[in-house]
Amino acid sequence: MATTVECCKELDSSNFDAIVLVAADAKSTTLHAKLSSALAPILALDLSASSKGCLVPVDLPAKRLVFAPTGPLDRDYDDVRRFTDAAEAGVKRAIAAGSKRPLLVTSGTLPRGSKDQAELAALLGALAATYVPIEMREGCPEKAKKVDVLGWTGSESVYKTAKAMEAGRFVARDIGGSDPERMAAPRVEEYVRKAFQGTGINIEVVQGQTNFEREYPCLAAVNRCASGQERHDGRVIWLTYKPEGNVKKTVYLVGKGITYDTGGADIKAGGVMAGMSRDKCGAAAAAGFMKTVSELKPAGIKVVVALAMVRNSVGNNAYVADEIITSRAGVRIRVGNTDAEGRMAMVDVLCHAKEKALSDPDPQLMTVATLTGHAVLAVGDYSIIMDNGPAKQAQVATKVQAAGEQCGDMFEISTIRRDDWNFNVDKSGEFVSILQCNNAPSSRTPRGHQMPGAFMQQVSGLDKHQLSSDNPLKYSHLDIAGSAGDLPHPTTGCPIPALTCHFLL
Repeated sequence: MATTVECCKELDSSNFDAIVLVAADAKSTTLHAKLSSALAPILALDLSASSKGCLVPVDLPAKRLVFAPTGPLDRDYDDVRRFTDAAEAGVKRAIAAGSKRPLLVTSGTLPRGSKDQAELAALLGALAATYVPIEMREGCPEKAKKVDVLGWTGSESVYKTAKAMEAGRFVARDIGGSDPERMAAPRVEEYVRKAFQGTGINIEVVQGQTNFEREYPCLAAVNRCASGQERHDGRVIWLTYKPEGNVKKTVYLVGKGITYDTGGADIKAGGVMAGMSRDKCGAAAAAGFMKTVSELKPAGIKVVVALAMVRNSVGNNAYVADEIITSRAGVRIRVGNTDAEGRMAMVDVLCHAKEKALSDPDPQLMTVATLTGHAVLAVGDYSIIMDNGPAKQAQVATKVQAAGEQCGDMFEISTIRRDDWNFNVDKSGEFVSILQCNNAPSSRTPRGHQMPGAFMQQVSGLDKHQLSSDNPLKYSHLDIAGSAGDLPHPTTGCPIPALTCHFLL
């Protein structure tokens, strides 16, 4: 379970053993007098405490005070992550000091932001500091939790929002951060069934190589080798939330769930295979978002999530470059690189979602994936969003980016251009329409993260639903390779907060 948060009146610390103060200025006149007086002697002796923080005794029942400074808040490039980072560092410091019941107190806002935004960012940072990976919870019960409870002195509405977001991030971290055996596809199904038990979320699971070859032929190619091992055999997991009353909007999320990526026959050599258990973070984020949906139970919006869970194994039954495969949408493609398995795993699931979306009110389709190393080179530790024509007209990317700014879950916007569409077209036209991938890494390919966004449309049939069509469909591709989190650290649960702010609040 995610960390329990206990709301209390400000500085009623009788039930807590540490106060974590997140503020820009320890000398602020808005702080409680006992906090200011406890910090004053340290700040007078150690100038670095004002920027690096400190732990001091305080004349309150909690006994400990951790000062976690945000740093400056008024520069053009400061954002709410100042509060996120400070709260996470402060709670970690309190835990290191022996605290099991820290109380989080925040003070201040950004000049261009609200108090609620600062509080939400801080509480999300504090909760991130308390997460314990599922392998540790299951394998070392004595270390199953870092704190007994996290105290909160902010607003009730922020608490409810953060609680729902953290429930989703908890699921996402569990699935995305676990090793290739603990979250192999069958065990993801097991975990998901347990996580959504009693929530009202409908669960449908497709499995079996014969079913995949009929319904999801591109995914079937990736799964072909893994299907020989029952514990690695793939799953397509559909989760559906339908509210009571009229549905005004529908959201489809298709998540890339590569439980382990060896590269397949195009093996990941030279030590770059390590960390590829994180290649399922797109599906993990999609499942986590649905968990947040189940907590908030929004009215008027239907949400459908599809998890494409498959292992890209290598062996005598692996798919190889030069194979010709016809997608669910009837598009003939030639495999160029078996290490581009993510787009193969998702594209027929996206096609299936597209077929469903045509009968739904105001549909928005999204793919979420740790798809390319190029995304990391292009924008670093940020998520990327790319719109097709209908989504761009509706300003989806711009609105998601703005939503992320409110909660510290940042996005950069990229554009899918004609170059990306042309790149994927088979140059001879004699055998196939589309080349699945070139045979260079995305990080060595110009526009290496935009080109897959075009591929997803060309091979799923979404190219028939552009602005000029009779049935335009909004589609956005999210590449979270930079933001999902790398080993040895826990995964982040991005982009659940941003999607929550955009679609649900």
